[in-house]
Amino acid sequence: MSRFYNQFSLLIVSFWGLSLMILLTSFSGVLAQAYNPKTLILDNGLHIVVIENNRAPVVTQMLFYKVGSADDPYGKSGLAHFLEHLMFKGTKKNPPGRFSETVARLGGKENAFTGHDYTGYYQTVPVEHLGLIMELESDRMTGLVLNEELVNSERKVILEERRSRVENNPQSLLNEQIDAALFINHPYGIPVIGWENEILELETKDIVEFYETWYSPNNAVLVVSGDVSSSQVFELAKSSYGKVPFRFVPLRERVLEPFARVEKKVILKDEKVGYPTWIRRWVVPSYSSNYKDKAFAIEVFVEILGGSLSSRLYSSLVVDQPLAVSTGAWYFPNYLGESSLGIWISPRPNVDINRVVISLEKELKLVEQFGVKEEELKIAKNRLIDSSIYTRDSLSGPAYLFGVALSTGQSVSDVEQWSKRISEVTVEQVNSVAREILASQAFVTGVLMPKVKN
Repeated sequence: MSRFYNQFSLLIVSFWGLSLMILLTSFSGVLAQAYNPKTLILDNGLHIVVIENNRAPVVTQMLFYKVGSADDPYGKSGLAHFLEHLMFKGTKKNPPGRFSETVARLGGKENAFTGHDYTGYYQTVPVEHLGLIMELESDRMTGLVLNEELVNSERKVILEERRSRVENNPQSLLNEQIDAALFINHPYGIPVIGWENEILELETKDIVEFYETWYSPNNAVLVVSGDVSSSQVFELAKSSYGKVPFRFVPLRERVLEPFARVEKKVILKDEKVGYPTWIRRWVVPSYSSNYKDKAFAIEVFVEILGGSLSSRLYSSLVVDQPLAVSTGAWYFPNYLGESSLGIWISPRPNVDINRVVISLEKELKLVEQFGVKEEELKIAKNRLIDSSIYTRDSLSGPAYLFGVALSTGQSVSDVEQWSKRISEVTVEQVNSVAREILASQAFVTGVLMPKVKN
């Protein structure tokens, strides 16, 4: 039912898969006049955002809680994700299975996800059933019923999820180790799903305490996108979510990552690996961290460097030379703490990975020494802003964008101003952040290699 989000576990799959993830995890899906969101804060503190979309008689409801794996107590990793699983186990009013059975009977779909800074639950149903879905979702905001049997049963599911998605997936396992090496003091270095030894030790009382601490209307964001009016949504929300009482929630804290002074390298060899992959990552500012004004310049820099099939890395290493089958760069600015920037490359068959890396390093050195050109800047900014138009056709895309933003320290106004901020980025700003990042030796390099059987 649920999914956990390790931010890099699915990225090195295909170039277009990467581009889609970046589109859905940054503000590049938002234009100032594209969504015209309507907002309301209920008396109990619930923040509601409505995005009207009349393309089809359906609606998506996404409820974000401002708590994620980075808020797990020390030594209890995986707690936020564990609770996400258990949220489907029922309440006194709605026994286990009724919520999901109702969504399925209505011809809808549902799921949930856990990130470092938020946990989300969503349903897409015919618009006439929005009120019922709101009643069900608001009921489990504070009405969840747990016991030892349910917790221990779901623990087995989560451990199997970890084995199948991480431990039996060399790419995910490498990314998990890179995270741990990159963030030496920050909880972003701990996997969202948690470490196995700590998942085994989580107790029912830990989960109940976490639930009662963080799950509250004043710590949540409700985003509704679809064939509805804002007045309709606000009235339905008042009659369902509005009945849930306000509860004091502690302030979230994010420690600063200390300045890294050394290069680190993580190497994984596995018999399941068919071809090598090389990754490099740096810690960089996010929209909400210190030096957040650099985030927009970093977005444009990443687009120029490896954000498309016409990017510098792809043009040089895949098309012109050619040495690689794929390459690119990514950056996720929507974090409550610091974020990271990454580049990757996969060599062509029978091309030594060291030869490819040497060529990639030369491209990075060219950018560091000579910077990017004004024409590159213009094309990248236009591509970022133009690509955002396509997200408007989606129900879940806009809801996800606003939910993530409001869960990580941003505002509706910040989202709406994204295109303006991108358009204002100068070539001097891009070259400044590029040189600062590329000149630093404080990065982590990861290498995934085939392991030859004896």
